[in-house]
Order: sequence, then structure tokens, then C-alpha cells
Amino acid sequence: MLLREVKEIGMAETKIATEERKHLDLQVEGMTCASCVNHVQKALSRVEGVDDVNVNLATEKASLWFDPSVTTNELIKTVRETGYDVATDSIDLAIGGMTCAACVAHVEKALGKIPGVIDVNVNLATEKASVNYLPGATGLTEFRAAVAQAGYEVLGRADTDVEPAERARDLDDEAEQKMAVARRRMLIAWAFTAVIILWMIPDMFFGIHWPNMMVMHVGMIVLAMPVLFWVGRKTYSSGIRAALHGYANMDTLITLGTGASFLTGPAAFFAPVANYAGVAAMIMAFHLTGRYIEESAKGRASQAIRKLLELGAKTAHVERDGIEIEVPIEAVEVGDILIVRPGDKIPTDGIVASGESAVDESMATGESMPVTKGVGDEVIGATVNQEGLLKVQATRVGKDTFLAQVVKLVEQAQGTKVPIQAFADGVTAVFVPIIITIAVLTFLAYLVFPDTMRTLTQFGGFLPWVDPTLNTLTLAIISMVAVFVIACPCALGLATPTALMVGSGMGAEHGILIRSGAAIQTLKDVGIVIFDKTGTITKGKPGVTDFVVTSEDGITRDQILALAASVEVGSEHPLGRAIVDHARAAGLSLFEPMGFRAVRGKGVIAFVDDHEVWVGSRRMVQEVNGNLGGMEAEIEELENGGKTVMLVLVDGNLKGMLAVADTLKEDSATAIAQLHRLGVRTAMITGDNQRTAEAIARRVNIDHVVAEVLPEGKVDEVKRLQERYGTVAFVGDGINDAPALTQANVGIAIGTGTDIAIEASDVTLVRGALTGVVEAINLSRATFRKIRQNLFWAFFYNVIMVPLAVVGWMHPVLAEIAMATSSITVVMNANLLRRVNINPDPLENR
Repeated sequence: MLLREVKEIGMAETKIATEERKHLDLQVEGMTCASCVNHVQKALSRVEGVDDVNVNLATEKASLWFDPSVTTNELIKTVRETGYDVATDSIDLAIGGMTCAACVAHVEKALGKIPGVIDVNVNLATEKASVNYLPGATGLTEFRAAVAQAGYEVLGRADTDVEPAERARDLDDEAEQKMAVARRRMLIAWAFTAVIILWMIPDMFFGIHWPNMMVMHVGMIVLAMPVLFWVGRKTYSSGIRAALHGYANMDTLITLGTGASFLTGPAAFFAPVANYAGVAAMIMAFHLTGRYIEESAKGRASQAIRKLLELGAKTAHVERDGIEIEVPIEAVEVGDILIVRPGDKIPTDGIVASGESAVDESMATGESMPVTKGVGDEVIGATVNQEGLLKVQATRVGKDTFLAQVVKLVEQAQGTKVPIQAFADGVTAVFVPIIITIAVLTFLAYLVFPDTMRTLTQFGGFLPWVDPTLNTLTLAIISMVAVFVIACPCALGLATPTALMVGSGMGAEHGILIRSGAAIQTLKDVGIVIFDKTGTITKGKPGVTDFVVTSEDGITRDQILALAASVEVGSEHPLGRAIVDHARAAGLSLFEPMGFRAVRGKGVIAFVDDHEVWVGSRRMVQEVNGNLGGMEAEIEELENGGKTVMLVLVDGNLKGMLAVADTLKEDSATAIAQLHRLGVRTAMITGDNQRTAEAIARRVNIDHVVAEVLPEGKVDEVKRLQERYGTVAFVGDGINDAPALTQANVGIAIGTGTDIAIEASDVTLVRGALTGVVEAINLSRATFRKIRQNLFWAFFYNVIMVPLAVVGWMHPVLAEIAMATSSITVVMNANLLRRVNINPDPLENR
């Protein structure tokens, strides 16, 4: 008997332990053999709280049982630290029913609890949830269920993988519909509330109850009912639904405030309390007015995306079977030949097949000067052909176009959070329960300490709406109602995302694509900007300026150049291409290189025409034979002129040297001077020798030079500068500099046209000009200034207004007006960001 009881207890404990544990399957990428399986399994087993791990090579899955204290992020990080990866996916959901910051917190919490969800960002301004999750572990069905259980609704996917033209129409319809509904509710509310106000005027100023007290009491109740329970029904249902799900939001406060006010109407027939049913209608009318103005302002804040989407062409002239036809933009396919006449928009991304013209690319780059395009040049969809007839071969269509990628990136940025918002989120999580507690305590304080509370109210007697002569119960009720309706978590919820919406939209209009809110906050604090040299400070199109032959023993000058150029045919480096172009321009025939090999940071080697040929740096020559042939002085002279010297060895002997120089970008010196005026230091990292690097640095006034850095050494140099200067931004091409871009606090990719690696950085500058870096910092500082102003106003408002409501200095109607004004203020203040001129050029600022 005793043994059976012990077994039952043990089984019960095992069952409880099993129920408490969580199960998750990770899709592991990169495993190729049993050794990989063992490596991953051991790493996951070492995570504290993980009880059981089974890694399967055939299914490429890791099945885990673990303690609830272990996070999904922790498991993913462990796998990645072992050298493998975990497949993840993301989805944007349109969320219905959110009204304030408290709603945002509850939706985030509901989605975040789902096993397999990595992180969640919910944005009140865009009414979207961005969810990063493990495919297979969870999905849209689970997301819908979790959101519904929290009392909200998933209206559908909000991803932008649709045609830009269709997306623009959807956004316009959605914005107009929301404003129309909000306007209709507001107008109906005021139709009844205006009658209430007119009816109350004789009583307020002359003490006349027309036609008598009884009729007036009943009239107030009857007129308030459609305002509260018809057009205010959505507010009530949201507030009650939140309460039924165990939490409270802004609508809960409005429901409690107007509900308490309305109930004084019937109560006035039985108790010594004033009838505030009409006041309840006023509160709701002002609340709905605030919602309408808020929707209008939010629409303006998000208009940047709509403007971008509307830039796209609606139709295209396509040449098919030798015949020109006009088709909807959705019907254009990759490979189609598009005919673009002067004044027409280029329908989609492509390559010029014939013709030459000037193209206005300002919509993509922010650059007002047209760009000349000829055969073989890339063009961006939605840019405008200004002069000649162009035939363009389509290379990207629909959701793959540059414009669609820009829109997606802007929406992604708007869906993220600025780190400073974490504090606001923490306050929001407890804000509404605290306000409800304060309101209830206020009511009780008037009943328990009537003399003290009346004395506090009397101090506000100089205000025309404060009446200390009201009975204690009435004072208690109106003070409680004022606390309910004056508190405003809406302002807290809108303070950051609205400014982020406007800022990211402005950035896109200026050719600055910002990936996240964190990048905006970090960029404003950058102490030093590090530039890669080639293609960033310089144009990245070097040319041969000098060719010195050191020995013609058995070989001619042209042969040396031909051998060097033949080796560089296999190279992708800009310096190598410059040597090839120089030889071809001289009319030389090149050979096919054999056994080509690139030695990182030093040079290239190949067998050409039965000769072993090396082309590279001084370091390479010294390692091969240690002999510079007495050319040190000439090498130094060329390097002091800012030229890169490439030495040519044939069969181990130094035969010549080529000096290659890259021209500076026109705005490099200007941009660096502007950064200095902003108080930002500058540095340059290059693989060039010290003298060449310093010569270029002197020409553009760079503060700090790091030369002779191998590609893999850039990350270490970035770390050293971070230790010395703190927050660092790195500016590079976004592809070759990917590790350094990642290591920097803010990675800025710079390039031109459709080939920019948008995915490779925190900030992408569409225009190849360095002044874009200055504009990005100016935009960051201006946006963050608005965020700080909004957060200050939201907190300051609540800190000041709630105590005034507690002591009876705020009439409930004025309290609601103040609450609505606070939300409107932060949204309108965010829209004022549009007036900021982020262009650093004083000539353009005039």
C-alpha cells in the first residue's frame, strides 16, 4: 500500500515536471556530418535549464526539452556560436483594436509567450506587429489565436510583398476609411452633445432649469445615451474586453470615467448627487474628436510611404514581337524591352538597351541634378527620363524593384523601437492599473477625509470651473472621473513611433534608408566616422599615372606592361582593372594567365607566356626577393603624391612599377569639413601604404589614418577606435566591408543605383555622395530631439495633471480635453520634423 502511494506520488511529480517543461524544434542549418550533430548537441546540452536534446542530421532538426527560464534567443545564440545557423522567418501583422500604449504592451506580451517566437515589436502608430519566429514551431494560426485571446484581432498580413501600385491604393483606402469612420463618430457625438451644452447654459449661468428640473435630468440622460452607447460603443467594447481579459487600457479609463458620470444621472433621482450624465456625453465627444484629429495626424505621419509608392508608373510601353503596346505595370516581365519617351517615368528597374538621355533620379537619391544614362547603364524604376528616347530591358519587377525594397525597409524601420522607448514601455505596463488605483483612492479619500479634501479643493477656487460648495459625494465622483479621463497612456504610446515614422520617411526622400530605430538613436552619438578609402572617399575608378621601367634586360617596356596587365585580367580589384584598361588603351595584346592566385593585401601572381609574374605592393616584393633595386626614393616620391605603387616582378626580378591614383569624390573634403563642424572626428582605413594614405588624408583633412590594413584587419582597427573614441560609424561599400560594418556601432553602406547592398548595413545611402553621412547624422539628431520632446511632454503632462485632478481642480470635461490634446500634441510635434532642413549645404539652406 505504502509502495503504491510512493509510486503514485513519483508519477505525479514526473507529470508536473513534464508539464512545466517546454518543447521546441530548431531547424539547424549548416550540418553536414555526424561530427556536426555531436557538436551542436553538446553545445545545447551545456545550456543551463536544457534537459534533453536530440539532434537529427536527416531532418536537420534539434529537438529540445527545457525549463521555461530558458529563452528561445538563448538557444539560437548557442547554435550560432558553434558555427551553425537556425532558420528563422518574420511576418508583419495588421492588428485591430489597439488604442493606447497599454494595448501595445498586452499584444507584445501575448505574442511573446508563444513557443518559437524570437522577438516581437508592436507599433501603435502603424497598428502593426512585427514577429520574428521559428518556422515550423509556430505560425499565423498561433499568432491569430494569441492576439484574439488577448482581446484584439489580427486583420491579416501587413507584409509589403505586393505590387507597389496596389500597395499605394490599399494604404490610401485604409487611411481614408479610418478618417471617415472617426469623422462620422465625432459629428454624430457632437450633434447630441451640442444640444446638451445649449440646454445646460441657462442652468450654469442663471440657475434656470428649463422647463423644469425633472425634464432636464431625463433629457440629459436620454441625449447622452446615443453618444455613449452608439458612437462610443467601440470605446466601451474595447475597455470592457480589456477588463474581461485581466488588464486595462485607455478605453478602460474612458469607460470607467464616462460610466461613472452617466450613472450620476439616474442616481440624482435617489441620492444627493449632481447629474453629470451630460458631462459624460461631453467627455466622449471630446474623446472621439481627439481620435479623429489623431487619425488625421497619423495619416500625415505615414504619408512618406504612400508618396514613395505613388511614384511608380501605372503603365508601361512594351515592345513585343516588334510592336509597341501599352500594358499595366503589373504585366511587365523580366526581359521585356520598355520604350521610355522624354518626360515619361521609367516603369521598372532595368538596363539601357539603346539610346542616351538625362534621367532625374531625385526620387531615389535626393539629388536634384539629372544623371546621364547610356547603353549598359542601370536605371531605377519610377525615375523620370528627361531628354532622349530610351529602350530599357527590365531586370526587376514588382516586389523585387528598388522602389519596393525601399518601401519595405522604411516600413521595417517604422516597425522597430528606439532603445529609449524601453523606459516608456516599462511605465506603460503599470500605468493604467496605477491610475485606476489612484482614482479609487481619490473617491475614498473624499468620503473618509472630507474636510481635508474639501480644503484642497478650495485652494483651486480661483478657477471658474471649481465649485467647493458641492456636496462631498459629488466632489468625490467628479474628482474620480477627472482622474480616470485625464490620464493618458496614448501620448506615451505615440511619442516615439510617430517621430520614427516621419524621420524614416524623410530619410527615404533624401536617399537615406534607415534599418531600425536603434540606428537613429546610436547615430546621433557617433564620436568618430571611419571611412574606407577606395570607392568611399575616392571614386573607386583609379587610373595609371606613371609607368617606370627598372630593367629592360631581355624584355621591352611594352612587354612588361602586357605581362602585368595579363596577370591582372584575373583580378577584381579596381587597381588591377586600371592596369588592364591602361594596357588595352595602349593597343597591347594580352595573354591568358595560368594558375592565377591573389595574395590578400599584397598582390597577385600568375604564369603568363612562360614567365612567373608578380604584381603587387612593396611588402610582396620584399617577401619574394627582398630587393627593391634601388628604387626606394622614386617609390617614396610617388607615394607622397598620393599614388599607389604596384611593383612588377618577372621570374623573381623587379622589372618595373606602375603608379595608380584614384581621384577624390567632389564632395569628400566638404563632407568631412561638415562632420568636423558637427563635432565628429574622422578616420580613414586603407590597405594602401602609410605615405599614400597620409597624402590623401591631407587633401580631405582626415583626423586619423590607419594604413596598410589587410581586409581581415579592418574589424580589429574598428575595435581599437571604439575603445578610444566610443561610438563609431563605419562607411563602406556594404559588400567588401561587411565585417567592419557589422562591428561598428552604426554601419553605413554607400553606393549608387540598384546594386546597393540594402541588407548589409544599419543605414544605406542611395546617393554615392559623402554629404549623405552628414545628412544622416542631422536627421538622427533631429528625429531623436523630437522623440525626447514627445516623451517629456507625455510624462510631464501626466505628472502635473493627475495630481490636479485628485484635488478637484480639473473639471471632467476639461480633463478629457487636456487628455485628447496631449495625444494630438505629440503626433503634431512629430509632424513638425518635416520642417527641419537636414541638408548641410549652406547654399541649399538659404
